[in-house]
Amino acid sequence: MVCSLVKKGVLGAALGAGALFLVFGISAPSYVRTAFHKARHSAQNRIPTQFQIDRARDEVANLEPAIIENRETLARAEVDVEHLENEIASTQANLAVEKRELLSLRDSVKNGEYRLAGHVKYSPEEIKAELASKLDRYKAISQVVEEKQATLKARQKSVTAARLQMTNLVTAKRNLLTKLEGIEAKLRMIEATQGKNEFNFDDSALSRAKETISDLEKRLEVKARVAEIEGRFTDGALPALEPGRDVVREIDAEFGTPVKGTEAKTGDKSL
Repeated sequence: MVCSLVKKGVLGAALGAGALFLVFGISAPSYVRTAFHKARHSAQNRIPTQFQIDRARDEVANLEPAIIENRETLARAEVDVEHLENEIASTQANLAVEKRELLSLRDSVKNGEYRLAGHVKYSPEEIKAELASKLDRYKAISQVVEEKQATLKARQKSVTAARLQMTNLVTAKRNLLTKLEGIEAKLRMIEATQGKNEFNFDDSALSRAKETISDLEKRLEVKARVAEIEGRFTDGALPALEPGRDVVREIDAEFGTPVKGTEAKTGDKSL
């Protein structure tokens, strides 16, 4: 059953396309496209302007959820950046303390002082091992700080981009609302002007008649031009002279009468 309906639909479409081709020839697709565009344009013109304004206002209002979401995303990103900045600053402060301890312990080893705290004395190997452990820890934490600083830069760029996007979105919404208010004000002014006019004529029929007549005039001009071209390019045929036309006099009027005695100098006068 379904296959039968599909076959009938395909057959009907093929017959319709064939009929259009027989009527309009290779211009059939152009006629179909023109008819479709005209129908769609006509349907859009029938929609009240106020309805279009309300629809546009609804579309602008639909931007609000995106603005709220971007606002929350921006807030979270800014908080993350601030926390990371504080974390890096605290770690750098601890590194500064460890650096001072490293340098102090290094100086003690150079001076032969092998005491870490109080009066307990250690061997040189024990002191150097402690110094190596502190140095490795300092390097590892410094590497972590460098990675966090790279992460901070990336997040700062993201925050800057989010702020710009937020600003553009809010500005675009404000501008669209302003334009809609202007359009609505113009509509009210036009409606008020039309309300003062007692007669409202529908000139769509007149416009269609003018368009049809203009199209017919163009077709007649094309037919006349085709006939002219056919006569102009017929093999062995010269263009026919209009009855009563004095071409010689027209040439004299256009270029002036030749002076006597110059005819021979201009060459053979025969055509």
